Amino acid sequence: MQSFVKSNYSKIKGHKHYAKAVQWTKLLSITGGAQLIVQLTGLLTGVFLTRFLPTREYALYTIANAMLATMTVLSDGGISSGVMALGGKVWKDKVMLGKVLATGFSLRKQFAVFSLLITLPILGYLLARQDAKWWEIAIIIVTLIPAFFAALSDSLLQVVPKLHQNLKPLQKNQVVVNVLRLGLSISSVFFFPFTAVALLANGIPRIFGNFELKKIASGFIEPATETDPAMRKEILAVVKRILPGSIYFCISGQISVWLISLFGSTDSVASIGALGRFSMLLSLFTLMFGMLLIPRFARLEENKGKLLKFFVSVTFMVTAISVGVIGFFYLFSEQFLWILGDQYKGLDKELVLTITASCLSMMSGLFFGLSSSRGKPTSPWLIIVGNILFVILGCVLFNIKELEGILYFNIFINTYPIAIHIFNFYYKIYYSK
Repeated sequence: MQSFVKSNYSKIKGHKHYAKAVQWTKLLSITGGAQLIVQLTGLLTGVFLTRFLPTREYALYTIANAMLATMTVLSDGGISSGVMALGGKVWKDKVMLGKVLATGFSLRKQFAVFSLLITLPILGYLLARQDAKWWEIAIIIVTLIPAFFAALSDSLLQVVPKLHQNLKPLQKNQVVVNVLRLGLSISSVFFFPFTAVALLANGIPRIFGNFELKKIASGFIEPATETDPAMRKEILAVVKRILPGSIYFCISGQISVWLISLFGSTDSVASIGALGRFSMLLSLFTLMFGMLLIPRFARLEENKGKLLKFFVSVTFMVTAISVGVIGFFYLFSEQFLWILGDQYKGLDKELVLTITASCLSMMSGLFFGLSSSRGKPTSPWLIIVGNILFVILGCVLFNIKELEGILYFNIFINTYPIAIHIFNFYYKIYYSK
């Protein structure tokens, strides 16, 4: 029996795909274990805020958090994708990679100014719609800034270790940041249950994490003080293709929150924010895709067969994951709602709808990220025009004043990006010369 086992093990070990399987197993165990901790701490933080913030404060927190995501997307505008695409070509050269990063930072700072000018007035208006006082609005805006500035650099700094697949320090930093956020949220919001306090508890640990990210990235780059005009032009070429879509994404990505904030009640705003907390678990997959799949896809040689095989495999994998996640939440919806608290009891159907929309969004983001990492993102005009048509049609088909109607609407508008990103991949990578 022992000789039989040894014989079969030798055959498996000698298989041409054995080394690759072992490598992927190690990467997944490193990434998955750390990201499980990250997402669990993030979920615990979200559940704590849901339970201890009053409904009104949590509604304001939901609006502010949604606007933070919008501010972050606008300040990027495709810069991180351009840095990833350009960095994938020179990732072995410390000097060149340092110049790519410096150029990306220069562009990011300029975009951040415009992002603030556009989003802060809108944030103030939405908060006022929920009867926030002027001084509450001012405090919320001030306490939102630390998290925003942290977001300006972390996505760019992560490009360097991702390209080099130096995942352990990156994962450790993310774990530390999320544990600090959990501890700070519990120790502060428990005694001071206000939106501004929750926002500060979110932003301060991220600033600390950025200092650590700089140390991690410094081992793979030579710091550059000046930007490179040629690199700037190349990154902007990617930005020009992505920016219009990013601007629209700022609206469509948070459209359920915006519509509920404008037309719905404070309870509905709080409910959509609370249910969305469980969507954070999908970030485990999103972050793993961003660390393992997208950088590897960016580094693949220009071979249509290999690119197609990789893309098809990823499509089947993410579809299977999505079906499994939706089914899991359907079976245990009551238990998940119990975690949120009595005020969200009975929202079983709404929870499943929320998770379904989040899975579709996850798939869309992955497909877009794969194409963008090759410097060939989906045409923003195809995204914008198609999505606008779907939004208009969705407003006609569904009751957007009610929570359930908004969630069906959200699922509906998330189907189009998936289709168009898949079409874009086949057209630009497989069929183009």
